[in-house]
Amino acid sequence: MYAVIKTGGKQYRVASGEKIKVEQIAADVGQEIVIDQVLAVGNGVELKVGTPLVSGATVKATVVAHGKHDKVHIFKMRRRKHYQKRQGHRQQFTELQIGVIAG
Repeated sequence: MYAVIKTGGKQYRVASGEKIKVEQIAADVGQEIVIDQVLAVGNGVELKVGTPLVSGATVKATVVAHGKHDKVHIFKMRRRKHYQKRQGHRQQFTELQIGVIAG
């Protein structure tokens, strides 16, 4: 069984037992959270698609860790103008262990 969930402005296809990295969620490590923004639920043969959400469908997940992604390097340059700018960014994430998919 799998589900398509929405969190942090992005959509993820998840199955029970998977680990995913999502935008940072304000929850403690080990805490169980319930994601109720489920866009679709399927089990291989049948697929329920919401308009926009599937009513009554939830996904339970456990917070495994918090961290930062690899650094993204930003480099801007204008040729012949002696302009160079370097910048870096590390996005924070929350790692989730997907548990029960109900729907």
